[in-house]
Amino acid sequence: MERGHEALQTGVERAGMSQNIAQILLQSLEKKNQILDDIIRENEKQEVILKQEELDMDALDASLEEIGTLVEQLERLDNGFESVYDKVRTEIVANKSMYQNEIARMQEAIQQITDKVVKINACRMRNQMRADNQFKKKAQEIKNLTSKTRASKNYYNNMNKLNYVAPQFYDSKK
Repeated sequence: MERGHEALQTGVERAGMSQNIAQILLQSLEKKNQILDDIIRENEKQEVILKQEELDMDALDASLEEIGTLVEQLERLDNGFESVYDKVRTEIVANKSMYQNEIARMQEAIQQITDKVVKINACRMRNQMRADNQFKKKAQEIKNLTSKTRASKNYYNNMNKLNYVAPQFYDSKK
């Protein structure tokens, strides 16, 4: 009888531990959702920056750096999630009915994550096109400025040549 009680107690403890781990997995997905929301907001900031007539490179750099930091956080969360999931996968799969609520909530969170990733990729592509257009515009401005500078320099040199009058009555016999 003792052994049966110990086995039941171990099973209950294991189930409780797995239940906690399932909660940890769910919290990880929720945190990932929050970070994706932050990335979406940062992408929207970039969109505003890139729509401006005069590109603010400092603001764009700060935004890109913020997104880089958020992506690093996502990678750490993904690695942690995979590590924990690998440890409890067999338990969760074997006892699906016991984890039905957690599985449903995880599936919902994963669907939200997928939707947000699609939205982020679409916004990123639009921002990339805007950035390319801004950089092309700046390159054209620089080209025009260089051309104007060259024309101005040529004009100045040509005008100096016009104003130069060579000595006409110079005695070259000496």
